[in-house]
Amino acid sequence: MDHNFRKYLTAGSITGALLFFFGVANAQNDNATHMDTSTQKMLSSADTTFATKAAQGGLAEVQLGQLAVSKAESPSVKEFGQKMVDDHTKANDQLKQLAQQQNMTLPATMNAKDQALYDKLQKLSGAQFDKMYMKAMVKDHEEDVKEFQKEATHGKDSAIKNFASQTLPILEQHLQMAKSTDSQVASAKS
Repeated sequence: MDHNFRKYLTAGSITGALLFFFGVANAQNDNATHMDTSTQKMLSSADTTFATKAAQGGLAEVQLGQLAVSKAESPSVKEFGQKMVDDHTKANDQLKQLAQQQNMTLPATMNAKDQALYDKLQKLSGAQFDKMYMKAMVKDHEEDVKEFQKEATHGKDSAIKNFASQTLPILEQHLQMAKSTDSQVASAKS
């Protein structure tokens, strides 16, 4: 009986020691995983902010472009508006796909500033619309180019950084087109 007692005591001690060891190791592993996750979130917060702004801006470009196609007087403004719809719809789709892969939720509406511009432009027509729309497009694309350059250079998330790098030349082309069309519209007689 004494021999069985020692056998159970030894087995119990070993089991207890193993449970303790694995419990501590598991707790340390959980802490390490938690630290990695919080570090990852901290590193990608700028990337997440960029993606959010890019999504909102892209939505605005499409909706404002549709407005230009229907309300602009100048054929070149209508053409520019259609290019915004086409190119930004494609970029928005790429960004949505990227966001799904990253488990990121993107906004489905424009920001307040872009919505206010849309509301203001909606009340205009003809040459007034053309001038205000093109002036806004120049300013907006200047800001977009800066933001995309910054992300392409300093982004932490390789997929988002790559999206910015691939989209940047298109935005630079849009900026040149916007400046050229804005000059045409500004010099046209009202």
